[in-house]
Amino acid sequence: MKSRISFALGFLALIVVGAVLLALPCCRADNMRGDFVTSLFTAFSAVCVTGLTVVDVGREFSVAGQVVLMALVELGCLGLMTCGTFFLVAIGRRISLSSEFSLMNAYGVRQIQGLRGLICWIVGSMLVIEGIFAVALYPHFGNWYEAVFYSIMSFCNAGFGLESDSLASFPRGWPVVVMGVETILGGIGFLVIYNLCTFKFLHRISGARGRLSLHTRVVLRFTFYLLALTFIAFLAVEWNLSLKDMSLSDKAVVGFYQAVTPRTCGFCVIPTEALHPLTRLIYECLMFIGGAPGSAAAGMKVTTLAVIIYTATAMCRGETETVMGGRLIPTEIVRESLVILMAIVMFAVVVTGALFVTEAGSGISSDALFFEAVSAVTTTGLAVGDTTASLSTPGRFVIMVAMFIGRLGALTVVLMIGDRESKKHVRFPTEEIVVG
Repeated sequence: MKSRISFALGFLALIVVGAVLLALPCCRADNMRGDFVTSLFTAFSAVCVTGLTVVDVGREFSVAGQVVLMALVELGCLGLMTCGTFFLVAIGRRISLSSEFSLMNAYGVRQIQGLRGLICWIVGSMLVIEGIFAVALYPHFGNWYEAVFYSIMSFCNAGFGLESDSLASFPRGWPVVVMGVETILGGIGFLVIYNLCTFKFLHRISGARGRLSLHTRVVLRFTFYLLALTFIAFLAVEWNLSLKDMSLSDKAVVGFYQAVTPRTCGFCVIPTEALHPLTRLIYECLMFIGGAPGSAAAGMKVTTLAVIIYTATAMCRGETETVMGGRLIPTEIVRESLVILMAIVMFAVVVTGALFVTEAGSGISSDALFFEAVSAVTTTGLAVGDTTASLSTPGRFVIMVAMFIGRLGALTVVLMIGDRESKKHVRFPTEEIVVG
């Protein structure tokens, strides 16, 4: 319980420091001290790797402010706990046992042995991937600063851009595809990347040949399924609408990127308000799902979706156990998945209701407010038009809280509220209740 509270307080401390820095005159394009609420909102969005913003980042912030923004996004993506552990490892200090178990839970590691190497590998691989894709994007931008900026934002799944129209002005070709691939890598999680890079090699201790873990296989399979289904659905709905005047190749590129971004990142090639309502409904479902555990993405996670689907399928078949890939899923994991689903839906409903109260009479449609609430809770960063900038000050604070809760994770928040180990020594009689 204490470690989870410390983790949350650490995130809040980073957000406050970031807000103070972003409000400094040197970080503002006009060299004037910025509004603190605006800076606080931007810091929340950056540390929570969301991308929602009430100002034009490219015009309102100087290069120094944009560098601060990139640093906040990087730290938020890695997580304070992982960054702190990395620096402890770097200076040779011992990691506490509680920190090791917390990190094991965050990244799905079941053995303490090699954990320090894993943490170092996480930070190193993140920098290497961002560097490789920055090199790939350099020919398009023509300068290293923008290439690095968009590489960081793509991998960290944060939708901050230097242009007011997100990626609408980008050429619909290889730059968009490159950023889409990097966004996918950021959304599948560090543990999956680690497993993919090491499963072919022999383990030093056992000598057994490595294999893709069940976690990796489920993440890759469901990520592919979601991308393929979204790609087909987007083209089917938007073919004669927003894609009407595009060539076949442009439609394919736009369809690919628009299938990638709703689950994880706030960039968009086509403005969200220009999409068909059915497409926005699909986006809302994808935002709820999110990416993979231990990744830059939030949402309920693709593995949670997989457990729920397999559990429902097992119940329909009259089976009492959830089996995936020839492996039995523990009951605790099934219960956690259901709690996560219930919690994130509840958070989205509460945030939407709060926005209905704070934005009453503002002229913002209820559909746009619901989309904004889902985007904030799942830290996706998409918005309908200028909804975010049009929010009142109370509405902006509602979104800040939503982003913070979304970044911590619904299950983490639930456990923070009621993390008490209860041992009951009395067994109650069983009685059935009618459901459904």
